Amino acid sequence: MSLIRKMLRGIGLAATALTALTAMPQAQAQAQEPIKVGILHSLSGTMAISETTLKDVMLMLIEEQNKKGGVLGRKLEAVVVDPASNWPLFAEKARELITVQKVSAVFGCWTSVSRKSVLPVFEELNNVLFYPVQYEGEESSKNVFYTGAAPNQQAIPAVDYLMAEEKVQRWVLAGTDYVYPRTTNKILEAYLKSKGVKDEDILINYTPFGHADWQNIVAQIKRFGSAGKKTAVVSTINGDANVPFYKELGNQGIKATDIPVVAFSVGEEELAGIDTKPLVGHLAAWNYFMSVDNAENKAFIEKWKAFTKNAKRVTNDPMEAHVIGFNMWIKAIEKAGTPDPAKVIPAMIGIAVPNLSGGFSAMMPNHHITKPVLIGEIKEDGQFNVVWQTPGTVVAEEWSPHLEGSRDLISDWRSPLSCGNFNVKTGKCGGASK
Repeated sequence: MSLIRKMLRGIGLAATALTALTAMPQAQAQAQEPIKVGILHSLSGTMAISETTLKDVMLMLIEEQNKKGGVLGRKLEAVVVDPASNWPLFAEKARELITVQKVSAVFGCWTSVSRKSVLPVFEELNNVLFYPVQYEGEESSKNVFYTGAAPNQQAIPAVDYLMAEEKVQRWVLAGTDYVYPRTTNKILEAYLKSKGVKDEDILINYTPFGHADWQNIVAQIKRFGSAGKKTAVVSTINGDANVPFYKELGNQGIKATDIPVVAFSVGEEELAGIDTKPLVGHLAAWNYFMSVDNAENKAFIEKWKAFTKNAKRVTNDPMEAHVIGFNMWIKAIEKAGTPDPAKVIPAMIGIAVPNLSGGFSAMMPNHHITKPVLIGEIKEDGQFNVVWQTPGTVVAEEWSPHLEGSRDLISDWRSPLSCGNFNVKTGKCGGASK
């Protein structure tokens, strides 16, 4: 080798070594930096009654994971914001979490209107939202993992139960006036009519968030139920409006034996502040109840009470959804070797983790999870007695087969399809979400 070549080679090796030495501290610093986790739940306003506990359970899960050493050798850091039950503020706070705080994922939202508000932000910035609450379906985004129930994992089984077990013939569909109750009731109305229920046997009613004066509406329900046919209320009432609604049912003497109410947004947390004696026997449909009797759930409840330092704190279904979503996210980071959302998103599909109702829940290609369905009766202590459940888990239908514009659509985020609303008749993808 010539002298010049040796000199050049020596210079090249020195430069490479210098670059490596410079890069090492940067890589080490990045490896030691915490992985930031956004928590986007209302801590004030009408939805705080339901969402505050979801913030608390996320803090518990993050603390537990850090005790295990974090993930990929890095600790997790919670970044908590309060969108204050203000739907446009959800989008503003989501953007702040992603662009300013640099979070790797966000766990948050309750109402569908808050989820719809943040959806364009997550798709624009290609970050990840874990959404833990039952919803109306009719959506599938690459950037959202829906760990709550789709209609066929809650609403449809609840109606089937009332038809079969309670012999219900007249139906009151009562909801808060926003997208989740309206779309869910649209699906339920179509489903009921497909079962032979007539128009005059369906009463639909909507009230604003935080509605407090239920006297006239409950009186209307009472009159509707006095026509000689077994009547039930299917409730998609959300937030703190549930407290005066249930109180008024008691005031007007409506018992579960007369007109049963099955709720989709009332769980242990909402009942904690109500005198439940007049409500005994009314129903809720969820995928988890605190009263589920198995070792995993007992251990979770024990950890929850220890974390909150409050023996009276209850657990509920959306909390379990966050447990499932968080554990799936940790596995996806380990699988991808990075918390980068672009790598985590495809890694999520196919991951299965234990749920608290018994068995495992898996993330499907439509970004929804498999879930068991449970019907529970309210007890005097504010807990639920499970009266019915599916023998196994149910795969979510993100697009309803009961709606004209949806029955031909499927979602599959695996390559090469990578589509949230693929029309099986036209063979075309309608876009990332709807």
